[in-house]
Amino acid sequence: MNRSVGRRGFLVSGAVVGAGTLLTACTSNEPEAAAAPTQQTAAVGGTDNDQPGTRVVMGFSAPAADHGWIAAIAKNAEAQAKQYADVEFKPVEPTNDINQQISAVETLIQAKVDVLVLLPNDGEQLNQVARKAMDAGIPVVNLDRVFPDKLSYRTWVGGDNYGMGVAAGHYIGKKLKDKGVADPVILEIQGIATLPLTQDRSKGFADALKSYGFSVTAQQDAKFTVESGTQVAGNLLQAHKKIDAIWNHDDDQGIGVLAAIKEAGRDEFFMVGGAGSANAMRDIQSGSGVLEATVTYSPTMASSAVKLARLIAQGKGMSDLVENQVPQSITLASETVTKENVQAYLPLGFES
Repeated sequence: MNRSVGRRGFLVSGAVVGAGTLLTACTSNEPEAAAAPTQQTAAVGGTDNDQPGTRVVMGFSAPAADHGWIAAIAKNAEAQAKQYADVEFKPVEPTNDINQQISAVETLIQAKVDVLVLLPNDGEQLNQVARKAMDAGIPVVNLDRVFPDKLSYRTWVGGDNYGMGVAAGHYIGKKLKDKGVADPVILEIQGIATLPLTQDRSKGFADALKSYGFSVTAQQDAKFTVESGTQVAGNLLQAHKKIDAIWNHDDDQGIGVLAAIKEAGRDEFFMVGGAGSANAMRDIQSGSGVLEATVTYSPTMASSAVKLARLIAQGKGMSDLVENQVPQSITLASETVTKENVQAYLPLGFES
């Protein structure tokens, strides 16, 4: 979730990179089956690339799983690696401490793993150790938060942060325009304001709203935590006696946002979430609250990163493409989940 450079450089829909990843979990017409989200999403079989090949020792490092989305990242990566008999998966202890993650990655470099899948706590601060791995001949698959130096990674794979904002902006803008609302009060609750990923989301949101003649009335960050979500939403609700729409960047912090809204007894507006958590989707499905939609930033990208890392280590390309090598940058599309299509997305949701 970092810079826009890697985010939109090479747009590939889920049908190309994550076809197996996104379609593995089939939906059912039975409500009971649809309500059981899959947290460990792995692709299985389908192409010659999935046949056993050269043995690959794959290092993996990610932040600590104190956030539903991050927890799903680690589970998806491990589940995908287990699909391959030729992959030895070597995860290091997850941590939110920058220096500890750097040390952990250095142990993988010293162990001479064949390839490294790395979701950094901060792309800027882990750029140097990623470059160290590349210089040592270990290809780095940079997951989500991109390194500023392209020499620090072989391939980047992640979601479209700008596209998330665009999707949210179009949903809100079109609905308000169709309702004939003039000069609407639109609030935006960000994640961590200083991160380039947040700035990309906000820019996409502003650009989409502008096409309807609208703009953001107030904006505040909630640092991706439930507690901050509650506090920030409470402050915004007190400051604005009338609200038309809210976009909350992150469904994990959205638990706190929705709690504050319920506590305030406010329901004159509608809300759009972000990332695509299972609990957010269940709220959307019920139709009983203000949350009407969420725009995806799926942790299934970790499954795709593992698939790509294995192909790179084995010197293979993507079977659906003409080129002989895996692309340098792959951006997954952000999709809008509403009550009309939520049943199809529930199996891909992650638990907050």
